[in-house]
Amino acid sequence: MAHMNLFTSPAFQMAELTDTVNKVPYLPTRIRSMNLFAERRVRTPYMTVEEKSGTLNIIQTSARGEPIDRNKHVGKRILRQFQTSRIVDSASITADEVQSIRAFGSESELMQVQAEMADRINGPTGAIRNFELTWEHQQLGAIQGIVLDADGSILYNWFDEFGISQAAEIDFDLDNASPASGAVRKKCNQVIRQMMRAAQGAWVDGQTSIRAICGDDFWDLLTQHEEVRSTYLATVQAADLRGNAMPFEQFSYGGITWENYRGTDDNSTVAIGTSVAKFFPVNAPGAFVSGYSPGEFFGRVNRPGQPLIARTIIDPDAGGNMDEAKWAMVELYSYPLFMCTRPAMLQRAKMT
Repeated sequence: MAHMNLFTSPAFQMAELTDTVNKVPYLPTRIRSMNLFAERRVRTPYMTVEEKSGTLNIIQTSARGEPIDRNKHVGKRILRQFQTSRIVDSASITADEVQSIRAFGSESELMQVQAEMADRINGPTGAIRNFELTWEHQQLGAIQGIVLDADGSILYNWFDEFGISQAAEIDFDLDNASPASGAVRKKCNQVIRQMMRAAQGAWVDGQTSIRAICGDDFWDLLTQHEEVRSTYLATVQAADLRGNAMPFEQFSYGGITWENYRGTDDNSTVAIGTSVAKFFPVNAPGAFVSGYSPGEFFGRVNRPGQPLIARTIIDPDAGGNMDEAKWAMVELYSYPLFMCTRPAMLQRAKMT
């Protein structure tokens, strides 16, 4: 490690260091942490999905010896291709930036080029966190059926891609001062029935469940609703409502696990509407798929994709000699596709 010359370094005149504080914005990772998406690493810039329409039929009785109508059981197959997206970011550093600068939080060591570059990539505000935020944003969109780009434009509307009409919002009527008995439970039953009937084989009894992510206002009215509170307060689960139903926590009611989704600190960059709830299946085989394509470089052609690809570029005037370089840069690439293959399962609600 390089050390300061205490007699010549400008740091010698600096006041004694106090506590080092590095303010880091909150990085939402809740959707990614649920492991909803089955990962596929493809060798092409696109993913191919085969759709086969299938239905269960009551079999008509027939007389002995009658011929069997074999064609009626042949399902139609549709092949669809979806392009992966390109996400790119970079971190760079110049020789002047590390000239005689002490390491962050240290009184004695110079900042190392390698350590500083690693911090700009992996640090609390490094480039990789931008990718993690982007993946969360796109997965949050996928569990709602519509994946948005950073500028709000649509990357994929999975309802349109699969020719499915999005289910209408269910009005939970949470601000009703005199709600009918069991009104909220009835709405929960509606969500469950609609999702199960739209599953097309993705619902596994005893395994698949329903989760709801709620905006702040929806959450507050739900947890304060008399029906929900009275159900819990009369049981040994009363502590769940008092403790786990805090903001950004979760609790179960009506066969659904409810959660107040915590997005970015501005509650807009990555977030859901404050007055709505979104319902999606958990442990539903094949309902959500993530694909990663290979990079756009010769060395990556026809190789399985990876979530993140990095390459280093140094000052070309240095002739490949790092000691002569004035700057260095690391470029980061990702080519993801976050897909909902059962968009008809996705349900949504408003609080009033």
